[in-house]
Amino acid sequence: MSGELMSTTGLRASHADRDRVVDVLTGAAGDGRLTAEELDERVEAALSARTLGELAVLTADLPVVAGATPVEVKDVARIEQNGGSTRRGDGWVVPRRLEIQSRLGDVTLDFTQAVITQATLRIDLDMHLGALRLLLPPGVVVNTDDLVLNYSKVKTRGPGDAEIPVDLRIEIVGQLGFGKVLIRRTRRKVRKSPTP
Repeated sequence: MSGELMSTTGLRASHADRDRVVDVLTGAAGDGRLTAEELDERVEAALSARTLGELAVLTADLPVVAGATPVEVKDVARIEQNGGSTRRGDGWVVPRRLEIQSRLGDVTLDFTQAVITQATLRIDLDMHLGALRLLLPPGVVVNTDDLVLNYSKVKTRGPGDAEIPVDLRIEIVGQLGFGKVLIRRTRRKVRKSPTP
């Protein structure tokens, strides 16, 4: 691990954790919330999941069930590194605010399989000689108007989503020196988690 704090979603899942998720999925299918194909696919993923974060993704679009473990959403999360690289990927829980301090390193935030429980995310960026990469599904928009660029640039690739309802607004503030923000849009729709 680099300098970031370990989230509970990165903890290893137990057999009991997997069984609880399978029970939730089976109940959701019984209520008509999942098709037979979706149930099979998610149960298979649950049984092979290694972390609590991977399990959280499988039930993120289902109602919170009594007795289920709620997703912990941090008010502030922090990534601090010198000369390293950090990635947040499948199953990471998006905090309300993210502070990034990075020198000579890259940070990748993949929102395509993230657990999102709120409508906004503020990223306080202090980066020098590095890149911030954002992988965005439809429904996630980014505002960099208040980001100070010193010999840096912001580049966006992928399809636009002007007609798609906004699930998450990301505001990036702070400063970026001799670096870049790379925003890549995908076609995969975000799974929005209900607030516990």
